[in-house]
Amino acid sequence: MPQYDYDLIVIGSGPGGQRAAIQAAKLGKRVAIAEKKTVLGGVCINTGTIPSKTLREAVMHLSGYRERSFYGSSYSVKQHITMQDLLFRTNQVIKHEQDVTRHQVMRNNIDLLEGWGSFAGPNKVRVESTDNHGLQELSAEKIIIAVGTTATKSDKIPFDSETIFTSDEILDLAKLPKTLAVVGAGVIGVEYTTIFAALGVRITLIDKRPILLDFVDDEIADSLAYQMRENRVTMRLGEEVSTIETLQDEHGKRVKINLQSGKQLIAEKVLYSIGRTGNTYRLGLENAGITPDDRGRIKVNTHFQTEVPNVYAVGDVIGFPSLASTSMDQGRLAACHAFGIEANSVPALLPYGIYTIPEISMVGRSEEELTQSNIPYEVGKARYREIARGQIIGDNTGLLKLIFHQETKELLGVHIIGEGASELVHIGQAVLSYNGKIEYFVNTVFNYPTLAECYKIAALDGLNRLGV
Repeated sequence: MPQYDYDLIVIGSGPGGQRAAIQAAKLGKRVAIAEKKTVLGGVCINTGTIPSKTLREAVMHLSGYRERSFYGSSYSVKQHITMQDLLFRTNQVIKHEQDVTRHQVMRNNIDLLEGWGSFAGPNKVRVESTDNHGLQELSAEKIIIAVGTTATKSDKIPFDSETIFTSDEILDLAKLPKTLAVVGAGVIGVEYTTIFAALGVRITLIDKRPILLDFVDDEIADSLAYQMRENRVTMRLGEEVSTIETLQDEHGKRVKINLQSGKQLIAEKVLYSIGRTGNTYRLGLENAGITPDDRGRIKVNTHFQTEVPNVYAVGDVIGFPSLASTSMDQGRLAACHAFGIEANSVPALLPYGIYTIPEISMVGRSEEELTQSNIPYEVGKARYREIARGQIIGDNTGLLKLIFHQETKELLGVHIIGEGASELVHIGQAVLSYNGKIEYFVNTVFNYPTLAECYKIAALDGLNRLGV
């Protein structure tokens, strides 16, 4: 008889948990997933990545944003856009992704344990049904934690899910506000700022950091800031919120935001987006001998093992970079290591996709990093307005920037802002993966007209700067 009920139990069914479970199942292991919700997919499918990106596409289409350079700033597909219009598309995609995820799990013969998963010991998982009518305790040789995160809240903020809410609750909005204050200029806050601004909502973005998206290439971040201001976004950077309170007057229910500098802002609604907290409060980590940090995140080693060797953690619950793409790879790597299978990844070539309007994507190193490391480099740039495809799609502001070694001409980084950036970046990622040089793009023939031509134009620009 087996010593354990399962070879692996995964707690959480988001991208990391799903990929870990499937990888283990393909290795012939007995696998189960404990999921507290009746639907699979975690935050990624149900409240985070998929909803926000689908909402963005609905906004881009219905607002006519992509066509305004041709038909004028007043152009839109639908004059009065409602939340119901936006959610129709979003809900369709969510349901489809939920079904795909369930099908993948079922065809790999992975058992689904519906309920709250928590530790009863280093090798024991207690699963309590969400209706509190059932409790089972199961053992596993290996356990992977993939519970994701929840939006961070402050006890000082009077959240009501109607006028003051987090990104986890944004899909519950009954109607679009005329004015919106966004507290927190991280990736989520900036994405929603640009999405709602494209709909004509007057946005005020507040963050105590003085720079917008400080991990993004300075030139790209400056371009985004400029285009946000063009969409009437007011940015209060270097400002900190002291209190938020609700008002009820002849204008209806509104919100007043008091800043520590003494300024006061009035908005119809507030999106509070100061970060994410690991969803570990009901995991019973103490029963396994694991201690999370003050944000509920779990510390892991390079193999994603926690301080207890048979317990792993992957995805947003371990912190940076908190991307669905990296979570999937972490799940695969953790499952392989747990069962002694060699697997590799290249974290230095991790691509980032930020789904603002316009979108941003990057891979490799930035100018700032290279300058700090005293590495001589040069840049080559191509602007979408120089490319026929850029004119066809109406994106006159897009930019692709290549960074390469000044002496060896080896490609070091790719940074893009504009339509299709998150797709376009993978061409550069492939060249980076084999230490390719800038000449690759000069000698390669790209389809015409495509945005991929930007690589050739940028490479030629870079070589011209060297006098070649």
